[in-house]
Amino acid sequence: MGKFVIEGGIPLEGTVKVSGSKNAALPIMAACLLTEGECHLKNIPHLADIQVMGKTLKELGVKVERKGEKLSVNAGHLTRYEASYELVRKMRASFLILGPLLARLSRARVPLPGGCNIGRRPIDLHLKGLNQMGAKIEIRHGYVEATARKGLQGTNIYFDFPSVGATENIILAGCLAKGTTIIENPSRTPEVLDMINFLKEMGVKINEKKANLIKIEGRGEILPANYSIIPDRIEAGTLLIAGVISKGKIIVEGGNPNHLGTFLVKLKEMGVKIEISDKAIRATRESNINPVRVKTLSYPGFSTDLQPQLSSLACLAKGKSIIEETIFENRFTHVPELRRMGAQIEEGNSRIIIEGVPSLSGTQVTAPDIRGGAALVLAGLAARGRSEVFEIHHIDRGYERLEEKLSNLGARIRRKED
Repeated sequence: MGKFVIEGGIPLEGTVKVSGSKNAALPIMAACLLTEGECHLKNIPHLADIQVMGKTLKELGVKVERKGEKLSVNAGHLTRYEASYELVRKMRASFLILGPLLARLSRARVPLPGGCNIGRRPIDLHLKGLNQMGAKIEIRHGYVEATARKGLQGTNIYFDFPSVGATENIILAGCLAKGTTIIENPSRTPEVLDMINFLKEMGVKINEKKANLIKIEGRGEILPANYSIIPDRIEAGTLLIAGVISKGKIIVEGGNPNHLGTFLVKLKEMGVKIEISDKAIRATRESNINPVRVKTLSYPGFSTDLQPQLSSLACLAKGKSIIEETIFENRFTHVPELRRMGAQIEEGNSRIIIEGVPSLSGTQVTAPDIRGGAALVLAGLAARGRSEVFEIHHIDRGYERLEEKLSNLGARIRRKED
């Protein structure tokens, strides 16, 4: 296990480039299971979760090769329909192989998913949708066992909640189903829409133009495609806060400002000057940080994946901030660690109340998950003295070379292996 050692109080300056989106790359890698040809993917980040998905696909008989930021995936010799517990337990997104495996092989056996411990994140919508498409599903010994001996059948599916993962799994299953699959109240995050664009490149007919509807026309054969993944909006937001919390001036290149609408609005409310030009975003803190009120919601609302990072910034605001979490009930696991750094935070009823303090103090803290870990790194950049962030394997799951990018902006941060 490693840790980050951070000497805080240094304003960050310069330009930093955003990596490809992890949350877009993972479902697109799963989508490659639908074709017997070789797909070529670009802008794939070097992350632990990408490695886990690659190993999961290889276990199924898929050929996966990487060269730099490019990935080739060939599922022409798909030999297995069962994924191992050892891999799927590490990352929830591995569960996205269920839909395409079932669609292509008419059967799948996938362990119940793992990942960050930030909430229940049930899979009932995944299974309900596949069942409506004609799959017989049983949960035995910690595995989801699904069969569709007559193949999947397109149908109308309604989601009580716009689940990202369930939307992706049902879309993937619908690509090879007989007839038309219609999803009502789907998730429409930039990552879901990126997967849809990739599937269109593979020849699948998908209509996602209506705000509350996605329509997939099933087909008998799906072609391979070449595709470049969108930039990571969560990394872009995290880097912007790094500049602001350190009282620096940085430019984030390669991100899509349209994917960060609500987040940028909240930064402006906090007194941050935002300038946008040609896929570049400049964030400048010109005075005190204003307190803010935030409620996480499904996209295009404020992202739960940026809530912990914004809460670190709110710790230094002049006044009281209120942050309400409506997506994951365990999204405040970073709060006790921020308190160790001198933050004044009260927690209760799915929200936190943050009374801003003049400064934070460096100390030893432990990353509880991907985004909570990033929040602690941000706090360390602003804190007086030295901070040590332990369990950084969580952070490595979602951020590509974070310490290197921050160092290039002037941060005194280094990775140290225990």
